[in-house]
Amino acid sequence: MKRSIEELNAIELDVLREIGNIGAGNAVTALAKMLNKKVDMSVPQVRILEFKSVTELLGGADNLVVGILFDVTGDLEGYIMFILEQKYAHMLVNMLMSKDLSDMSDFSEMDISALKEIGNILAGSYLSSLSALTNLKILTSIPDLAIDMAGAILSVPAIEFGKIGNTVLFIETEFKEDDCTIVGNFFLVPEVESYDVLLKALGVVD
Repeated sequence: MKRSIEELNAIELDVLREIGNIGAGNAVTALAKMLNKKVDMSVPQVRILEFKSVTELLGGADNLVVGILFDVTGDLEGYIMFILEQKYAHMLVNMLMSKDLSDMSDFSEMDISALKEIGNILAGSYLSSLSALTNLKILTSIPDLAIDMAGAILSVPAIEFGKIGNTVLFIETEFKEDDCTIVGNFFLVPEVESYDVLLKALGVVD
């Protein structure tokens, strides 16, 4: 039976939130290994949101952000996206490259490549934890990175997902390394059929 995410009950939403917590935790562990530094994480904020609310959380439609988008295929289909405000993306790259954290100069090709790799590792570790919990085969595409206003970046999945609903599973994660705090946002946009596949694999629905 096809259902929209708005029709999920409280228990099902709790399960999706717990997946968000575990996935974000694994993503932070992967980031710490990549940076070779201790990275702490606050408890992720996992919510079911409408697309318009996501834009507001990213500082408004005109706020400059970096978005890394992956197609999700296999037993689940949809999108996963990792979005950072531009200042946080600079800080993350600077941390990786051992540069001054306050350096906000234009992204070089090497910076862009590093951001794609960071997105790849974070999204990959998130989906790996989801795959391990569900025994589902979950694959991702090569990352597509864009630097643009939040409204423009969100328009791609919004157009696709708008055909079947207007809400997403939104996971806001704070990474902390020493005195530096970086806010990163995942959102998982499964096709409607994939929600039922996911919940059945978790034993939540028959």
